[in-house]
Formats: sequence, structure tokens, C-alpha cells
Amino acid sequence: MTRQEPGLTDHHDHLLAEDDDERNAVDNAAALPAKLVFETIRLQGEEELQRPMRALWWAGVAAGLLISFSVWGEAILRAVLPDNGSRYIIENAGYSLGFVLVILGRMQLFTENTITTVVPVVQNPTRQSFLRTGRLWAVVLIANLVGAFGAAAFMVFAPVLSEPVFKAVIALSEHATGMNWQEGLARGIPAGVLIAALVWMSPSVVGAQLPLIILITWFIALGDFTHIVAGSVEMAFLLLLGELPVTTAIFQFFLPVLLGNVIGGTVVFTLLTWAQIRHEVRLAKERKLPYAARNHLR
Repeated sequence: MTRQEPGLTDHHDHLLAEDDDERNAVDNAAALPAKLVFETIRLQGEEELQRPMRALWWAGVAAGLLISFSVWGEAILRAVLPDNGSRYIIENAGYSLGFVLVILGRMQLFTENTITTVVPVVQNPTRQSFLRTGRLWAVVLIANLVGAFGAAAFMVFAPVLSEPVFKAVIALSEHATGMNWQEGLARGIPAGVLIAALVWMSPSVVGAQLPLIILITWFIALGDFTHIVAGSVEMAFLLLLGELPVTTAIFQFFLPVLLGNVIGGTVVFTLLTWAQIRHEVRLAKERKLPYAARNHLR
């Protein structure tokens, strides 16, 4: 064995930490490597894919109901704030409320699954993996829509909204669904990227998720980006009022925004993230395989 000369250190040695406590403190303060973030999300995705469909369904319905508080929060702030230059900034903070409830409540939101349940697929792209993820996507999306329509029906038919708030919900909903399909698609992409980034960053900010959720979702609202589940509450609200034709709702709003969110969350963010760590994942797999299998991979 070659002895290391005094004063020379390995690349990974601590230069300034002098004892075990200091070295542990440095290790704990270091940013979580991308491959470990990937592994954390992969394990979360595998856990979700193994959950019973009934559990996914009810978690998805709950998410659709609770995300309506994003619409409520924004509408209430619009109704009570004076109409000046700062109102737009403040009222959009209310948009974060529904996302805080859904994400910290561990509900099933479709846009989170554009990364969480896709990571296991890109790591193991088999037919079974695609089918499992596709089935979960379908169940969660339909459940989110059921919850969104339920929340919208309550807002329309129950005497729960004051007149100023009711008018604010109408105005917000007309704005959200009033763009053409090209705008809906384009504005859905950054929303998908941001939600995927939120999921990706969460393992690195354990204990500080709340400000991260508020920051990301507030920016989605400020940027006037489109989110398929929160937007579906607004779409359902106008449909139930008879203010939005069904064909317009489906083809001008729902499908373009859905596609934009999927492109942003899966195609842009998840696949680019996979590209940066693919080599590390391959090396990790090879280290765990017998010699003959490693040669076959090469």
C-alpha cells in the first residue's frame, strides 16, 4: 500500500474541518447531489405506483376539491383589496393556498405526477412501467376533475360566496379560460416546468417546503401561467353557470393546457434532469451487476 505524504489530502477529504463533529456538520450542510434527489423521487414514484387505485382515486378527488382554495384565495383578495397597482401582486399570493393544502396534505395532484411517476419510467423504460404510469395518470386526472367540478358546484349553487367574491371568481375564470389554444398551450409549459422543479427541489429543503411552495405557485399566478387542475375549477365554474360552451372548454382550454403542463413537467424538466445523471445511474447499475452482465451492458 502506498503511504500518503503528510499534507496531501484526497479530493474528498475535509480541508478545514478538524474533528468528526465538524466533518459531519459539513456533510450535513452540503447540497444533496442530483443523483440522490433523483433516487428520492424515484422511490416516491414507486411508492405511488404501488398504491391501490381506490386510494389514488380519493386522494385525487381531495386534491381537486382543495385546489379550489387557490381560486377562493385569489378571488377573496381581489374583492377586498383596493384597485391599485399593488393589488395584482398581492391577490396572486392567494393562488398559493390551494397548492399548500394539496402538497403538504400529500394529496394526488396530476401535475406533480408528470415528474414523480415518470422518473421510475425513464430509469426502467419497460412496457409495464409505461402502463403503470399511464394508469395512474388517468385515475388521478379524472379524480382531480371530479373534485374540481364538485368544488365549483359548491361555489355556484351554495350561498357561500359574497357578491363581490362571486364576481371576482367570474372575472378570474373568464380570464383563465378566455385565451386561445396556442396561449393555453404555451402558458401551460412554464407552469409544468415550475411544478416539476418544486417536486425536484423538495428533498433538498426538508422542513422548508412551505415557503418553497408559496414562492413557486405565487410566481405561476404572477406570470399568468396555466395550471390544468386549478384552471379546471375555473372552467367548471363557468360551465355550471352556462357562461362557457363545452367545446370551447375542452378544445380551447382543457386539452391545450393539459398538453402544455405535460410537456413542461415531463418532456422539458424530467428528461433534461435525467440526461444530466444518466451516466451516474448507469455506473451505479454496473457496480451492482456481475462481471458478465457488465460486459453485456457495454
